[in-house]
Amino acid sequence: MSVVVVTGTSSGLGADIARTLIDKGYTVVGVSRRDVKLGEGYSHFCYDFSDLAGIKQLAGDIVAEHGWPYALVNSAAVGSDGVLPTMHNSEIERTITVNLTAPILFTKYLTRGMLDARAGRIVNVSSIVSSTGYRGLSVYASTKAGLEGFTRSLARDLGRRNITVNAIAPGFMDTEMTQSLGKDALATITRRSPLGRLPDTSSVSAMVVHLLGEHGGDITGTVLTIDAGNSA
Repeated sequence: MSVVVVTGTSSGLGADIARTLIDKGYTVVGVSRRDVKLGEGYSHFCYDFSDLAGIKQLAGDIVAEHGWPYALVNSAAVGSDGVLPTMHNSEIERTITVNLTAPILFTKYLTRGMLDARAGRIVNVSSIVSSTGYRGLSVYASTKAGLEGFTRSLARDLGRRNITVNAIAPGFMDTEMTQSLGKDALATITRRSPLGRLPDTSSVSAMVVHLLGEHGGDITGTVLTIDAGNSA
């Protein structure tokens, strides 16, 4: 069974991605702050990605227990809802650390085995706010925009070793992370959608499966938007 490391698996999109991959026959190693049990085919490491110093050891522990992974899905993120002038510096720093610096470092250590194997897949979870913007999410949006730039350039670095690197940019979904926006804001976003609904986590998970599968091998260096048409 191919091993896939998925971050942010304690809830929401990350958990859905993990479950979907398990159903497709992958062995999933999840990483999140809270412990979670998703059944057979799943192993978990508790880790807070605000601790950059321990990421190398985390990667080493995963490899020691499960071998080098075939794929990595960087889904862990924190929100930072608030206008910049009143946001505390510590919140800005934590958002940038968890959403951008940590996935870059984690990818650095876990792609070393992919280079030797001359095969691998990396999927970074971005957001449509990286390109559309949204009130109160300037710091969060900047981290996702950075993740997309990282995706495009890393795809060029690793492509000759048959490693694909892509990003998925979901629209607002009804998950734990979006609860701070409030029901009225989500209702407004839903009304503006050409399809009249919010995208579902299962649609994003299905795209991850596609990118990791046989027919995803020719897709690299791109950002795939799944937002029920909101950014059209």
